[in-house]
Amino acid sequence: MTRPILFASDLHLSDGDPKTVEAFLAFLHGPARHATALYLLGDLFEYWAGDDDDDALTQEIAGELKQLADHGVAIYLMHGNRDFLLGKDYAHRAGATLLPDPTVIDAYGRPLLLSHGDQLCTDDAPYQQFRQMVRQPAWQAAFLARPLAERKAEIARIRAASEAAKQVKTSEIMDVNSYAVGRLLASYPGAHLVHGHTHRPAHHQHEVQHALRQRWVLPDWYAGVGGYLEAGENGLTYRGINQEAAWG
Repeated sequence: MTRPILFASDLHLSDGDPKTVEAFLAFLHGPARHATALYLLGDLFEYWAGDDDDDALTQEIAGELKQLADHGVAIYLMHGNRDFLLGKDYAHRAGATLLPDPTVIDAYGRPLLLSHGDQLCTDDAPYQQFRQMVRQPAWQAAFLARPLAERKAEIARIRAASEAAKQVKTSEIMDVNSYAVGRLLASYPGAHLVHGHTHRPAHHQHEVQHALRQRWVLPDWYAGVGGYLEAGENGLTYRGINQEAAWG
């Protein structure tokens, strides 16, 4: 029997949400052990201050992922908007490979375009300006050179400001822009898109260059409820974690 390829994103793991940590560990010891590869498409953690942060939870997750890798499952990590500072050192400890955003893979003969998805929310201009700034190598180097405690304090300030800004943004602004989706798909002929970020699990269809293309949006995990996408020889299937296995 062919082993599937699994995709998940937006777990936002933190000490403040132990149910999700428990659900993710159960997933790693359950369905993930029967996979050929696991792709985690961003926001694995609620925030990331740097690979030098020896927080107990991040070390536990690294150990669990390394065990999964040693079991024969290829693990891939992609940056999200919360953990874009996650680096090669942590990936190495987790037995994982860091992927650029976007990345195209072959999933049993189906080309899949993988992305976190935040760059597609182009209607949110302030966020895109922030994203462009913090993804610059010079900015990241300067930030990571600051003391860890100072970095964590700055991240807490940024997160508080972000949450406040969300209160006055419409849901449409925080969703992907259809033109941005079409433009991305047009750059990768024949590929279907898998992404997270918006926390709006769904299966969409887009007509791009006179061809029907699929877009799968991964769910977030919160309070132990989430899901993942499974790719096998017979296609793509959504699997729920502590919920009905159905797209919203």
